[in-house]
Amino acid sequence: MSEVQNFYNGKNVLITGATGFLGKILVEKLLRSCSGVENLYLLVRQKRGKDIYTRIEEIFEDPVFDRLKAEVPKFRHKIVVIPADCEAAGLGLTISDRQTLIEKVNVVFHSAATVKFDEHLRAALATNVCAPLYLLGLAREIKKLEVFIHISTAYSNSHLSFIEEKFYPCEANSGKLQKMIDKMSDEQINKISPAVLGSWPNTYTFTKALAEKELRENSKNIPLGIFRPAIVTSTLKEPLKCWLDNMYGPTGVAVGTATGMLRTVQCDKTVTADLVPVDSVVNCLIVAAYNVHREFVKSPPQEPPIFNYVSSVENRITWGDFTDLNMARIDKHPFSNAVWYVSLTLNKSSFVNAVCVLFLHLLPAALVDGLAVCVGKKPQMLKVYRKIHKFSSVLSYFCTKEIKFCNKRTRELWDNTSQTDKQIFPFSMAEVSWSSYFDDYLAGIRRYLFKESDDTLPRARRKWTRLYYLHQIVRIVFCLFAIYVIWCFISRVL
Repeated sequence: MSEVQNFYNGKNVLITGATGFLGKILVEKLLRSCSGVENLYLLVRQKRGKDIYTRIEEIFEDPVFDRLKAEVPKFRHKIVVIPADCEAAGLGLTISDRQTLIEKVNVVFHSAATVKFDEHLRAALATNVCAPLYLLGLAREIKKLEVFIHISTAYSNSHLSFIEEKFYPCEANSGKLQKMIDKMSDEQINKISPAVLGSWPNTYTFTKALAEKELRENSKNIPLGIFRPAIVTSTLKEPLKCWLDNMYGPTGVAVGTATGMLRTVQCDKTVTADLVPVDSVVNCLIVAAYNVHREFVKSPPQEPPIFNYVSSVENRITWGDFTDLNMARIDKHPFSNAVWYVSLTLNKSSFVNAVCVLFLHLLPAALVDGLAVCVGKKPQMLKVYRKIHKFSSVLSYFCTKEIKFCNKRTRELWDNTSQTDKQIFPFSMAEVSWSSYFDDYLAGIRRYLFKESDDTLPRARRKWTRLYYLHQIVRIVFCLFAIYVIWCFISRVL
């Protein structure tokens, strides 16, 4: 065994957020590459009328677990599912389940969080702040705890222009804030939210920063580490190339662009797009946990170590690069559900973008909805664009502000990792080829998000060709109409 594999040998690992995007890859990687792990205790909540066991069984049907099934077919006996709820006091654990965790667990990965940028403050505070504090309280009772890793975000202090691997001030107090909002209605909370957030752009980044502060103040004698990944995107290579299961962040932009729905967005093409593949994130997370434990045993640090996991320091790309790399490959991987040919404009100015929204989104949508009403169908386009604009406005902050990061500790972690573990858990962003990565990015969206097999590509390409010619015809007609209007105006003036 390698050093890292040996650390996890015989360990019982507690994971929250195992049903999420990052959590699935963490579960898969631990079971496949750390075969000596004894058990994975997964805290799962009932959702949409499905019990926790049904949810886990459905998750293991995802193709991302196919390689694990082939290489470690008897992995399921290591999965222990425990009912829990991160929004409930004490995580909603029963007395017997809590005692089991206290007796058995060695390693804790806290991944559960609400990642909606515009989440209501009440829900964001419960999930992103109270839950990790409850889990820290549990960790304090765990008899054989070796490491506790809290997964935060590189943007927890996104109101700053330079972010190092250290804690930053956050004046809010979670206890006082919780007592205050408990006495308020949702409408009252909405009114005070801007004052509560202060410099932070949204409830997600604010609650992540507040959680870091509270964990720091309450983690004495706990082997705690804070892990801050940047914008987590589809897998690089493990266990599948470009696997993903959500449309958050840049993936939503890529989908909107490739389907022809998104034609304008407020974005500075020169600003850094700090993308990190989810399998690389998980590899670094697993190695970082071992490092936190090892350093704590040697000499407990004065403060919990922080790992900024970003790509910009060693392998920077911009939002302009992200757009260009995808645009160059859309013809190769067109979507069957495309409604128009690709035509995306990046506007740094909010005013220019608002004008483009009017002419490229709202007026065409109103026209389509009007035609739908005339033929007796339900109008939907304006409703769709309201969602698109809400999504775009949330992202615009991160697409127009340049933030620089320091990831010294993370780079040192890579340098000090053994060659064997570098092969098993590769996480150096310097070794990522963005060109190769984006060769399969759109293909991954087709396969794993839209469930389209490659057999549908010929038909999708024929449709894409028709949309291209239709797009060109509309452009020509619009240009001729504009010339006619200008000519008529000049004729009247003269």
